[in-house]
Order: sequence, then C-alpha cells, then structure tokens
Amino acid sequence: MAESSTGQLRELYRELILDHARRPRHFGRPERYTHEAQGINPLCGDKLHLYFRVEDGEVRDAAFEGSGCAISMASASLLTETVAGHSEAEALDAADGIQAMLRGEDAGAGLGKLEALAGVRDFPSRVKCASLAWHALRAALTRQQGKVSTES
Repeated sequence: MAESSTGQLRELYRELILDHARRPRHFGRPERYTHEAQGINPLCGDKLHLYFRVEDGEVRDAAFEGSGCAISMASASLLTETVAGHSEAEALDAADGIQAMLRGEDAGAGLGKLEALAGVRDFPSRVKCASLAWHALRAALTRQQGKVSTES
C-alpha cells in the first residue's frame, strides 16, 4: 500500500508541474517592480526574466517572462506563487531549501507544493532547469548585476 501511495503522490506532483508549465502563474512583465534578474540555462535553452516588487522587506509581487522547457517554466511559476507575500528572508530561505533538495542534500520536507520539483533529482541534466529561477531570485533580491547562468 505504501508503494501505491508513493506512486499516487508522484503522479500528483507530475500533474502539478505539467499544470504550471501549461498555464504559468504570474507570467508577464508587471507595470511596477523594484528588483529584477535575468537567467539563462545554455544547455537547455531556458531564458527567464524575473520581476519582484519589494516594499519594507516584503516581496509584494512576483512575475516572470521567458521561454524554456516545462520544468523551467513550472519552477518559475511555482516560485512566483511561493514568494509573493513573504519576506525577502523567507524567499531566500525557500531558494536555499529548493537548491538543497535538488542537490539531494534534503528531502524537501516542509516545502509544500515545491516538493513537486524533487522528482527532477532523478534526471541530473534537468536539475539546472528547475534551479534556474531560484538562482535568478537570489540575484534579484541581492541586486547582483549581470545575467545569471546555470553554467557559472
């Protein structure tokens, strides 16, 4: 029975990723933003531009534009849903948690629907696709200059 539950959970997570890839949330350039970053994954061709409106240490709004594979688009969509309404520190903590999970250092417990990205670990060439948006988030919130690349 545990295998059946695990299989059902994996299927649910797969569907969540597909849903976010097909219908990304917060897609498009917002009228107002205070922080931004661009990211590129040259191996897969993913290109993202993330926008954040930060006021009084809180991420009030998050959005993105770009193109790429389903995993990259889903990860960026999940990111925007996750960080909006949270403090900058909480957003950076989420980025740390996702990256640790993708490196296999943490099971991802406590990340909520972001745990859907855990299955990407089974495909090492796709980990960069899932982590690109999170690298760009860190660059935006720390005001890092230049494009973020998964190859640097």
